Parts: sequence; C-alpha cells; structure tokens
Amino acid sequence: MIPQAFRVVKESDRWSLVDPEGARFISVGVTHADETNLMYPHNLDIWRRRYGGKQAWLRDGLEADLRAWGFTTIGATEEVVTGRELAVGGGLVDIAHTTGWAPGDYLLADLPYFVPLRPLEIESWNAFPAYRDPRGPDFAEYCDYLARKHVLPHVGSKGLVGYLFTDAPRWTGHPAGAGFDTSDGLYEVAEAYYRTLSEAIRRHDPDHLVFGDRYGMVAGMPEPVIAAASPHVDAWAVQVFTGAGADRLAAAVDVLDQLHDTTGKPILIADTGNWCATPTSPHRASDIPDQRTRAKHYIETIGRYAEHPWLLGWHWCGYLENPSRGVGMKDPYDEPYRDFVEPVAEFNHDLTRRLGHGAPSPVLSPRPGRSGW
Repeated sequence: MIPQAFRVVKESDRWSLVDPEGARFISVGVTHADETNLMYPHNLDIWRRRYGGKQAWLRDGLEADLRAWGFTTIGATEEVVTGRELAVGGGLVDIAHTTGWAPGDYLLADLPYFVPLRPLEIESWNAFPAYRDPRGPDFAEYCDYLARKHVLPHVGSKGLVGYLFTDAPRWTGHPAGAGFDTSDGLYEVAEAYYRTLSEAIRRHDPDHLVFGDRYGMVAGMPEPVIAAASPHVDAWAVQVFTGAGADRLAAAVDVLDQLHDTTGKPILIADTGNWCATPTSPHRASDIPDQRTRAKHYIETIGRYAEHPWLLGWHWCGYLENPSRGVGMKDPYDEPYRDFVEPVAEFNHDLTRRLGHGAPSPVLSPRPGRSGW
C-alpha cells in the first residue's frame, strides 16, 4: 500500500475520503470538462486569445474556475458532442460522447481527478450497444489492454482518486432491443464482468480506488448486478438527475439509502445537475426557469445529500455549455453564469470546510481482494 493514494474511511457513522496527506476530503467535482467546447467556429477566437493550448486552459481556465467556485475534483471528462435529441429529453443517439482526456492530460491538472474507462458499450443512451460476453478470454484480454492504456500511466499518482466504468449501463431491457444472454443468470454475467475488470486494474494498480460503473437511476441498478459488483468496488458511483420536484429528490434519496444499507458501502454522486433555457440553448427549458433558480436548486439538493452518512461527494454536470449538451456553468463564450456560480461557490466553500477537512480517521475500510487492511 503506497502512502500517496486516496482512501475510503468510516469514522463513527459517516464515510469520507482521506487524501494522500491524511486529511478528510470531499470530492466536489465537475464532469464533462473538454477544451474542444471552446473550439467551435463561434468561440475559436476566444480559445486562441485566452489560452491557445491545453496546459494554459487547464491552469488559467478550468483549475482557476474550479478553485474559485469551491470545486475540488475533476470528474469524468467525456463530453456530449452529438445528438441534440438526447439533451432535449431522452432517446437513443449514436456517437454521443467523446472518449475523455488522454492519460497525460490528467497529470497536467493540479487537482484530484477520476479516470473513466469504457469496458462495455451498453450505455442506456447508446443507439448501437454492444453486449460482449465478459465470461470469455477476449473480454479479459481487452480489460488488460484498458489497464495498460488507461491505468498504468496513473500508478503512483497522488492526484488520482479512482477509476470509473461504463456510463449509465443498461443491463436489461435496453431500448435498442439488445441485451446479454442471461440463460445462466444475470449475476453470473455481471460477476465475470466486475471480477475480470477489477482484477486487470489491480494487477497494474493495486492502490487506487475502484468506483465501478456510473449507475443511472433511469437505467437501473438490478439487484443481481449490485450483488456481483459489491466485492469488487470500494464505493458506488451513481448518477442522479431529479429536476425541481421534491418528490423525485426524496425518491432518489430512498434508493441511495437502500443501496448503502444493503451493501454497507459509501456513495459518490458521480454525475448530477440541472438546467434551464439559455439564449444559445433555448431547447434546454425545464421546470427550473433561470440561473438563479438553478443555484437555489443546487444548494437545496446537495444539502439534502450531505445530510446522509454515505456521501463521498458529488460531480456537477457540466463545465461549459456546448451546442449539443446545452448546459454548463459557463456560456459558450467562456463567461460564467454569475447568478449560478456565485451562490454555488459560497455554498461549496462552506460545505467543504464543514465536511472535507479535519483529522483523518485511523480506520481504513478493507479493500476488496486485499487481506489484512
């Protein structure tokens, strides 16, 4: 066990992350940060004048903004670049997401970060899902490739919090009509998937955390899948988008409470957000009318999650508004929506002080597959 890695701890009844220096850490992240959102014809000149390269954008743009607004982490970096119908309100799309940053880009960012992998292309939004059998040698060979390509560059990194898997996987009942052959049972398929992938990761990097798939509330978390995954992950990653309705938030919290109570593992809200119509994205209308109400909803929703002992943090969708996603904390011209970011920054800084710092717990949770600690 290297001393430079993040850890999951439980002190009294509350879970938290502990950073490499031994301080409690709450992961207040931003998802979908991609510099190409500033390289469209309408804003390429801004990119050239303000940054001109990724290292300057990371330092003077992304990192400076996140620190100023009370965010502590870079979450999953894939971005929606096609399929406006997905942004409007659902449906299947082709080629919806980018592949995220190259490994070296994370090392340039002076913030803790998560590395997303894409071991199975069974996302709930994917118009062409590929249900490859994880029980055979081909999947094992592919997992080892993923580990060599996306895990090995981060071995020994003090900035890496952990690894994330498939975005909103749809294990059964995919809208495209595809699915696994579960004649032997869904548990057997899922067990082979999580075991094979986690073993490939830990063969190369036994020290960093594994969060598993980013389950979606709509895509579902089938009980056999959760049972199969539980021995192989350090914590759960769940995506929660509730809208303004208090009843939907209460229902989501009930699901998360049950997940924690059933498995005894903490939870990272790995993707959450809200949106409203903007001058450049009028199609993004919702039950939230404006940026000031967005901030109020953020504060109320995150405050509700923070009441629960399972919370390790939350990652907000997303950073800069592009034509396809149509939502962000900054507009397409790299200017912050101040009615949103200013109240959110004050809230984040206050909550981080209360939940994210202090004496570390001496009680480390056991790592799956590792005896003695």
